[in-house]
Amino acid sequence: MGFLDLFIVALIPILKTLIITAVGLFLAVEKVNILNDTARHHFNNLVFFVFTPALVASSLANTITMTSLIQLWFMPVNILLTFMIGSALGWILVKITKTPQHLHGLVIGSCAAGNLGNLLLIIIPAVCDEANSPFGDSSNCSTNGQAYASLSMAIGAVFIWTYVYNIIRRCAMRSTDSTLSIRCFSENSTMMFQNGLSEALLSFKDEEIHQVEDQPVHLGKDTSVYDGGHEDDVDDKVAFVVKVKQQFKVLLASLNLKILFAPSTIATIVGLLIGVASPLRKVLVGQSAPLHVIYTSAAMLGDATIPSMTLIVGANLLKGLKKSGLGVWIIVGVQVVRFIAMPLLGILVVKFAKNFGLVGSDSLYQFVLLLQYALPSAMAIGTITQLFEAGESECSVIMLWNYAIASLALTLWSTYYMWLVS
Repeated sequence: MGFLDLFIVALIPILKTLIITAVGLFLAVEKVNILNDTARHHFNNLVFFVFTPALVASSLANTITMTSLIQLWFMPVNILLTFMIGSALGWILVKITKTPQHLHGLVIGSCAAGNLGNLLLIIIPAVCDEANSPFGDSSNCSTNGQAYASLSMAIGAVFIWTYVYNIIRRCAMRSTDSTLSIRCFSENSTMMFQNGLSEALLSFKDEEIHQVEDQPVHLGKDTSVYDGGHEDDVDDKVAFVVKVKQQFKVLLASLNLKILFAPSTIATIVGLLIGVASPLRKVLVGQSAPLHVIYTSAAMLGDATIPSMTLIVGANLLKGLKKSGLGVWIIVGVQVVRFIAMPLLGILVVKFAKNFGLVGSDSLYQFVLLLQYALPSAMAIGTITQLFEAGESECSVIMLWNYAIASLALTLWSTYYMWLVS
């Protein structure tokens, strides 16, 4: 296929996304005012708690089996690498541009998390349906492509709502609002963490600490294990145990299990369980399944995810048209990371994996792996900033330029990737 033909194939799905984004932007204009701040906040909650989990669970249950899961084992590794590489580049960008402390999480998250769900679910089927598609039969391409996109979306959702969510949350927290002083990616992160633990330990009730310290230690008759029974050695050992116990309590208190098991994470587990377990799959998935109405209902809710999140991004872009305190070099840096550095490094990673036989010979699979490095920032980042009501305007500016440039950059990279694997 010629470059122009591949370019047209890659352009169609991008145009679909831009049209829906433009509709969201129009609905947020003051004269229309349908997607105002309040509406977007409630809309985000619906996406987070209902639409995304339904889409993740139904897509995985329908497309992933034990065989396909084994064949696609490298995809989770590839996605993890995108987050690691993006985080490292984002951290470098934060240091170079001297980004304000409360925006560290936003910048790093924007560099690390790509739109691994929505765009792939739009791009892959659209590419497969084109007459000049380089990936062969349209039916097989669509089936395999949906499986690849669904798994990518599920794994990406887990990373975004655990890793990126917590980065933005912690960086948005003010030190005065928490006994544990959290600093993100600072030069003295180890020292700050220790200081934070010390401050948190002081918040424990004095009587609880004294109760532990004043408890008698029963050593028994034989005290030879303490070097002759010296009381100083015994006290040191007891004090050490007490300190370890206290620090362990602080670490447990700092873990947020509710966020670790976010709705999308639980949906991923449920979807994989249904898809992999043949008896459950036969009961729920398919027109002949006795409980197919449950799966169908979840799929209907999931169908609302992509247009909803795309509309939200379009509405959030309205703020990006207004002035923001975000520096120009920060905006430029995020675009360079996402559309130049990441795609180039992605070629090296996938080529390396292919040479060592880690990804097989399926050209569509390789195309999806490559595309995961060239996507714009995840739409969920806008949802996260809205949930915390922190950095919304800055996020809107980044997203505005991100998706404006993506219309050209993603088209060009998609064209080149299709030429590379075909």
